[in-house]
Amino acid sequence: MLNLSIILEDSAHHVPDRTALVFGDLRLPYSMVNSVANQVASLLVARGIGKGDKVALLCPNLPYFPFVYFGILKAGATVVPLNVLLQPREITYHLDDSDAKALFCFEGSPELPMGARGREAFDAVESCEHFFVLPATPLATESEHGESFWAALDGMSGEFETVQTAPDDTAVVLYTSGTTGRPKGAELTHLNILINTMVSDEMFPADPDGDVSLIVLPLFHSFGQIPGMCVSLRRRATLVLQPRFEPGETLELMRREGVTMFAGVPTMFWALLSKIHADGAEAPSTLRLAVAGGASCPVEVLKDFEATFGIPILEGYGLSETSPVASFNQLGRPTKPGTVGFPVWGVQMRLVDDHWNTIEGEGPGEVAIRGHNVMKGYYGRPEATEEVLRDGWFRTGDIATRNEDGYYAIIDRTKDMIIRGGFNVYPREVEEVLMTHPAVSLVAVVGVPHASHGEEVKAYVIPSPGATASEDELIAWCRENMAAYKYPRTIEFCDSLPMTATGKILKRELRQT
Repeated sequence: MLNLSIILEDSAHHVPDRTALVFGDLRLPYSMVNSVANQVASLLVARGIGKGDKVALLCPNLPYFPFVYFGILKAGATVVPLNVLLQPREITYHLDDSDAKALFCFEGSPELPMGARGREAFDAVESCEHFFVLPATPLATESEHGESFWAALDGMSGEFETVQTAPDDTAVVLYTSGTTGRPKGAELTHLNILINTMVSDEMFPADPDGDVSLIVLPLFHSFGQIPGMCVSLRRRATLVLQPRFEPGETLELMRREGVTMFAGVPTMFWALLSKIHADGAEAPSTLRLAVAGGASCPVEVLKDFEATFGIPILEGYGLSETSPVASFNQLGRPTKPGTVGFPVWGVQMRLVDDHWNTIEGEGPGEVAIRGHNVMKGYYGRPEATEEVLRDGWFRTGDIATRNEDGYYAIIDRTKDMIIRGGFNVYPREVEEVLMTHPAVSLVAVVGVPHASHGEEVKAYVIPSPGATASEDELIAWCRENMAAYKYPRTIEFCDSLPMTATGKILKRELRQT
């Protein structure tokens, strides 16, 4: 028998008084986090929710998240974390699609009225029976949106015997972003997440005095949730929670709390460096481990970070469907900037063509993954599952190359690839070259419809501060530095790029502009 909540319980048993969570001025020890999670489990069981039931959680990076997440697991139920930016219609879809029996929903703020949105969605789904409000005011027992979390926990025991679950029982249903069709829920088992947590944790030596991990990646997302929250709790670290990334505030938290571990997406590292250079400030000195994932990190950002912070960014790769870590630049072997390293322990990767045939040598090809980290399937979608899973291998939809030492480099998503006049153009390759131009701070390259070529290459550029290069100058420079079919024919300057809640650049929005 196996239950993912062991990672919290074990740490609460061994270091009960160590600070588990820091949020603003609030500091909560491991013993308290575990005991509130026990109360949540007691509450769920009292309301008739147990093994196999789905419970949705709509909450930003606040102490509520681990309280509820581990409480659901302890009760033997399945967590369904939801993106905090979802609108009522979308929340309704997720509650309905996942067969959620209950929803824990943060009250939100005037700018992000999660409580109102969650309530509207809950009222529209008959099969969802319980609605618990996570109040914005600490310990508030009343809410205009419904039953307050704290009122519901009143009288619930802080002791709870965790329900025994099997290794292949579903622990979490993680919805993929749904760039093609409607979002699908990847079913991750207790075994999937626990082994991925252990393997990720053991790749890096822990600080014997206790690591301090800054969690700014959204906890509803696989990257923030598993390599972030779960790994940090297993290594008995202190988690500093930041609900929304803001580079100045992130740097301040790093300095104030003595942060040793930080995981982010490439745009976050770019923003931290831009802020430090703009302010002429020193980089925080306590950071020992910086991890990037979610998208390929531009090599120029990798170089700048190491020069500024004195440590490399270690890049990894994975997806919601792979719990999430599949490959990583690991400490035992040289780091190769621009690659996502090699498969982690217990995981195999290969390159395949459209018909699942293995591509030998360098590639490129589509990445397929097999191992303890691959999901059971998409919840309630046997056909979609069959499309991507075969003999335990999962097709990722990502195109990569592999060098002679076995390091993989992700070139692009299959759907981001541009086909210009019959030639394949990988936006990442064009972006890497453009990032070396001094006038370019950040760039996103997309394909736009073209009458004779099918697609044309277009670049959206955030210029470096004080840069004066014109569109024509930059295009001329690209023409000198890239093959004729690759260089962008149009360049549009902009102040910002559209991004997801996790900080990934939304190329589909750029393609529509």
